[in-house]
Amino acid sequence: MQAFKAFKLEEKDRKIHAGFVDMTLDDLDPGEVVVRVAYSDVNYKDALAATGKGRILLRPSCIGGIDLSGTVVSSTDSRFAKGDAVLAVGHELGVKHHGGYAEYARIPASWAVKLPKGMTLWEAMAFGTAGYTAGLAVVKMEHNGLHPAGGPVIVDGATGGVGSIAIAALAKLGYEVVALTGKDAEADWLKKLGAKEVKLRKDIDLTKIKPLDKATWQGAIDNLGGEILAWMASGMKFNGVIASIGLAAGFGLNTTVMPFILRGVSLLGINSTDAPSPELERKVWDRLGSDMKPAGLKDMAKTIPFADLPKVFDDFINAKVTGRIVVDLNA
Repeated sequence: MQAFKAFKLEEKDRKIHAGFVDMTLDDLDPGEVVVRVAYSDVNYKDALAATGKGRILLRPSCIGGIDLSGTVVSSTDSRFAKGDAVLAVGHELGVKHHGGYAEYARIPASWAVKLPKGMTLWEAMAFGTAGYTAGLAVVKMEHNGLHPAGGPVIVDGATGGVGSIAIAALAKLGYEVVALTGKDAEADWLKKLGAKEVKLRKDIDLTKIKPLDKATWQGAIDNLGGEILAWMASGMKFNGVIASIGLAAGFGLNTTVMPFILRGVSLLGINSTDAPSPELERKVWDRLGSDMKPAGLKDMAKTIPFADLPKVFDDFINAKVTGRIVVDLNA
């Protein structure tokens, strides 16, 4: 049986050892759909898993990569046929089930999504889990009352994968977007994405957060957690909506109930890995391929060959990555 290249993570003596290995289809996990992988990507979760900086791996060894896009080679599920273009993000990929960092993947049919109209396999991974998470946040926020005429939406972690795509998608939909970042040098890039204003974290005094501040934000997408989320909550408008996505700055939340009971603010938790229904997942991907698709998506992502994958993980951990990284499995 023909061998193919895979990037495998193994835990030995409580340390992660990662590298390229040869595998065959017989080595892959069970599933109804076999995919010839065209592209994967790199998310912060991938970097945590590959470096061992986070306790991400849920089995002794696993092919990494929580996302993939490619073409169906074979399927025992009637929903998919040979030649179908598909994507899969999240679920247990790359942590408990062999993932997208391999030339072939075998996955459960319930994890696969047919490529939406208006989207290429490369674009699917330019979005990946980060873009899907951003899209899920926007869809859920709109379901809870967010609308373009309601006032500004602030997005923190603005230069990261989720933040940058959220900014671009919201701008495409006609929202007034404010980017909150710690990277002064990226202000022009954030405005190019669609941010009307760029706010610097260093200009916020997080030691003096009021229970209720001036009502400023109709919506907020938070990738950081901690004091930044508390600050955002205090400045929400009546019936404002916050999407809580990440905890890069901390998992604590020291706030008051006042924004929620006096201004009717909603705090939405966004879990893109295993919480959405198949119908909601399909809806989000369809919108990412249509009205939420940024015009400059190609400029938001850098493509690297498969062989260069190990070089990028430390940059993610050290917050040196701007935008998205797509991995070309054929290069």
